[in-house]
Amino acid sequence: MNKTEVLSPAGGPESLTAAVRAGADAVYLGADTFSARAGARNFSQQELADAVRYCHERGVRVHLAVNTLLRDEELPAVLELVQYACSLPVDAVLVQDTGLLYLLRRCCPQLVLHVSTQMSIHAPAGVRACQQAGFTRAVLAREMSLKEIAEVHQDTPDIELESFVHGALCMSVSGQCWFSAMLGGRSGNRGQCAQTCRLPFLAEGGTGHDLSLKDLSMIPRIGELQDAGVRSFKIEGRMKRPEYVAAATRACRMCADGEVVPEQLLQDLKNVFSRSGFTTGYPDGKLGREMFGTRTKEDVESAADACSRLKELYRRELSRVPVTLELTVRAGKPVQLTAADKDGHKAAIQSDTLPQSAQNRAITEEFCAEHLGKTGGTPFLAEKIICHIEPELSVPVSVLNHLRRDVLAQLQEQRGQQASIPFTPYQFEEAPHRIAPKLALRARFPDDHVPQEAAQCESILVPCSLPPTRLAELRRSGMNVWLEMPRGMFGTEDAVRQELEEARDAGFCDVWAGTLNSAQLAKELGLMIHGGFSLNVTNSAALHWYTEFGLTDTELSFELTLQQANALTGILPRGLLIYGRLPLMLTRNCPIANGGGCRHCHTAHTLTDRKEIEFPVQCFGGCSEVLNSVPLSMLGKLRQLSGQDFGTLRFTTETEAERAQVLQLAFADRPLSGSVTYGLYYRGVL
Repeated sequence: MNKTEVLSPAGGPESLTAAVRAGADAVYLGADTFSARAGARNFSQQELADAVRYCHERGVRVHLAVNTLLRDEELPAVLELVQYACSLPVDAVLVQDTGLLYLLRRCCPQLVLHVSTQMSIHAPAGVRACQQAGFTRAVLAREMSLKEIAEVHQDTPDIELESFVHGALCMSVSGQCWFSAMLGGRSGNRGQCAQTCRLPFLAEGGTGHDLSLKDLSMIPRIGELQDAGVRSFKIEGRMKRPEYVAAATRACRMCADGEVVPEQLLQDLKNVFSRSGFTTGYPDGKLGREMFGTRTKEDVESAADACSRLKELYRRELSRVPVTLELTVRAGKPVQLTAADKDGHKAAIQSDTLPQSAQNRAITEEFCAEHLGKTGGTPFLAEKIICHIEPELSVPVSVLNHLRRDVLAQLQEQRGQQASIPFTPYQFEEAPHRIAPKLALRARFPDDHVPQEAAQCESILVPCSLPPTRLAELRRSGMNVWLEMPRGMFGTEDAVRQELEEARDAGFCDVWAGTLNSAQLAKELGLMIHGGFSLNVTNSAALHWYTEFGLTDTELSFELTLQQANALTGILPRGLLIYGRLPLMLTRNCPIANGGGCRHCHTAHTLTDRKEIEFPVQCFGGCSEVLNSVPLSMLGKLRQLSGQDFGTLRFTTETEAERAQVLQLAFADRPLSGSVTYGLYYRGVL
């Protein structure tokens, strides 16, 4: 794609029409299953077919979002959906799940794939991994600055970059949030987010809604995004009303075309939906309290007047497809009109009657061009009109109008019919997993306060930022030391690379990688990669993909039940988190800082919800983790991990003495007293 693209949301058929008529180059939408916005109106199969035809007739691309995490039993149904989409065909499919990626590269290698923002891509290494995996476009994390986007583009200029230009901001990095799942059993990774972050959460001295961000709006600054390397400007809002879609699309269209956006339209865009205004904090690299906001009563009341005006933006068809019309008028022959577009389609039609000798005034090229150019109410714009007219002939205006209508209808029908994308069913070999005879235990520490009891573990994880001298001390004390890479590497890839190279040179070659960004960087450095829970592995096909990628082993998603996790197939060793405060969010904007700037925390501070429940917040690798109020503990139940090779104890806020006690209980497989949770291992998620 050489030119820029305005990409608009279509939560349902009316929003689709609003987006197209307001000037979108492409729309993204979901079917009624496997979409990350399950709460949107979405599209049935017939509606999807109608939508694709409608858009293609008007030169608009359709991106189908199949961007949820999938379970083994869901894979056949999702492949049927994609096969149907290929028959239409859609122009691209957005993917989060690497298992689906693994299957689609085999079923339909010609299908264009875009990596969803749900895959948390935010560093050059992550984009390199996407390109190598066969994606043609990466939808970047919302938290990236313009400078970081430009660095990605300079590093990997041959892959398209898509970035959000307007709409809601999640507090968590997309794909790294389990808040809704843990508190209500509704997985944001599976399209069921309950928007827990919009509820009151208070940091000491904070706003009272310290997980709720204002909406992003970079529409007036599209040129800066373009200069940074962005080619697709994505408007968030599949859950929003058509008026919102139309306003954001029209404003974005005008800015992309270099036009000045009317102040009234910008005001209407703010009124139709905002959270006390907009923010550009992430693109500007300026975080903090001013980025936070909520939907107020005044915001809601201001929407009514705006909506009535905004309906006008999509009431009429937008004539947007340039065509060349060619009229031929010859004596004794039917009048002929052809229409051709720039995509190679061509239609021709001729009149039922012959031209007559002119009684008063013969038709002229100007006369014919005037009437043939009246394409209003159609998707077409008469860019060029060519007339071949013999002298002294007359053709009624009604004949010209009839020819114009019929030839454009024929051309429109041609444009709506495109060749299917080949799809060949594929089924990977379901090899049963052979587990180790004894469950190995691993322990993760957020610092270097490691009790001696950890020496019994198969390995310990400590931050890769620890100096090699301290790593060596831990090794001399009997620890098998592995290094934890940060899940958030915003602008820090070079620094992390240097830390890993120094550790590797000192003999430490095993690393934990929680995103594709860090896994790719470790792969390029020739390290042994141990995948983390935040890779979101939920099916056997994903295990196959990561086996080919080069992982040594991986933790599975803790959104799986024990039964689901134990049933996964494949040769890649796998394990589960068995102890620790589960990370509910990975955030670049620290909520604790709302109480007075960065506190350079060495101990966790807390957020308090409306029920007075406290959630610790702990910084790691330049980002913050919002942790669960109570720890997960499967201690005393480790025998139930019958399909797992290892279990991980993930320490966060515990004292060194508490860590030692938990380790002792783990090796004895005795239960932990006090308030604990089994997480989602028995109840699962939607």
